[in-house]
Amino acid sequence: MTPGARRAWSARLALLLAALAGLWLIVAAAIHGLWVFLLVAAVLVLVVSAAYWFLAERGWRRTAALVVLVGVPVVAVVLLVISGLLVPLVVAVGLLVVALGAGREALAPPSGPERMPEYAAPPPRRPFIVMNPRSGGGKVARFDLRARAEALGAEVAMLEGPEQIDVAELARQAVARGADLLGVAGGDGTQALVAGVAADHDVPLLVISAGTRNHFALDLGLDREDPSTCLAALGEDAVELHVDLGTIAGRTFVNNASFGAYAAAVQSPGYREDKARTTLDVLPDLLSGQKGPRLTLRVDGVVVDQPQAVLVSDNPYGMGDLAGLGRRARLDTGRLGVVSVSAASARQAVGLLRGTTLNGLVAVTAPEVEIAADAPEIPVGIDGEAVMVPTPVRCSVRPGALLVRVPRDRPGVPARRPHWSWAELRRLARFSHHRTAA
Repeated sequence: MTPGARRAWSARLALLLAALAGLWLIVAAAIHGLWVFLLVAAVLVLVVSAAYWFLAERGWRRTAALVVLVGVPVVAVVLLVISGLLVPLVVAVGLLVVALGAGREALAPPSGPERMPEYAAPPPRRPFIVMNPRSGGGKVARFDLRARAEALGAEVAMLEGPEQIDVAELARQAVARGADLLGVAGGDGTQALVAGVAADHDVPLLVISAGTRNHFALDLGLDREDPSTCLAALGEDAVELHVDLGTIAGRTFVNNASFGAYAAAVQSPGYREDKARTTLDVLPDLLSGQKGPRLTLRVDGVVVDQPQAVLVSDNPYGMGDLAGLGRRARLDTGRLGVVSVSAASARQAVGLLRGTTLNGLVAVTAPEVEIAADAPEIPVGIDGEAVMVPTPVRCSVRPGALLVRVPRDRPGVPARRPHWSWAELRRLARFSHHRTAA
């Protein structure tokens, strides 16, 4: 069977199973009554409303919202079991899951993993690496990164001591001494500072995944579990990637800049010690508009007034597929990803599900973004670091400005994910073997 025929049969299977799931639910509703659909709709509305109230309220109201959030689905399942409708719903969900799997198989791009262009480059002669021994819970010491890097000929500067060290200036001094590669073993915020210096002086950057989350390393396909594997980029079997660099108020970022609720939470004194509790403490005032500046987002002809949260990323995050959320398949599109959420009440939060909340969820790409505010400066989370930035805030992208040296063999290069389209599935299902033989 040819690849085209296999995709056609997968598309047909996906459409057939989706139709069977819908038919199965219609038959169940005809037998047991339409109340099952009303129940599911009511559960969705109550769960979304309760989730919003949990975030936007304090004290007993938050506790009551949590009870609703947990209790409503349980009650719904009990009612479905008593009425004999749980099994039909489970069967319908199972059919849809298999249909989605078949659809993904049909829509999958014919090529392999989606890789950015790779360029050959000679190994560095005088690499300089900054290492933060406290980052990632002590990964530098745990994986003996300093000794391994020095054995490969690198000069290593440790960010030790209680005093504040200007990492960017440290990198600039290294370039002035002749360093032809700058490396960072630390968090994304430290990597962004050194990345800016590397881009300005046209020297490659070496990313070592020694931070806590290592989002930049994830999107580069690097091994986040063993940062020592990143040092292979110092050798012969390595390549360079030309990636974009985000800029905001004269500062660079490699992941994202966040505005609104999350940025304000990051600014809170207790955020580092207890992120969840601090976020829950500050969200009620932020969501209600009682605290924090009033933001206005302007991007690509769209104006969003008073969004609760805005995320501007260096290249867009995956949005067409749940499996792609949280990472960027490409870092070289020359575009910023922009996502904003506006929901000042539980009603508007429910409206996000129905798409009726005006500018409730905006997801676009653009080369530039502006965030204005009714305050002279606003908190911004830049690659996880809390920064106060003068308004209006302008974000832009420097296409291909950063050279990143990485091992040729990287375990985390993301597979190309299909963009879901029922229209494309119907087109593929009409594939005829005889057309290819003609």
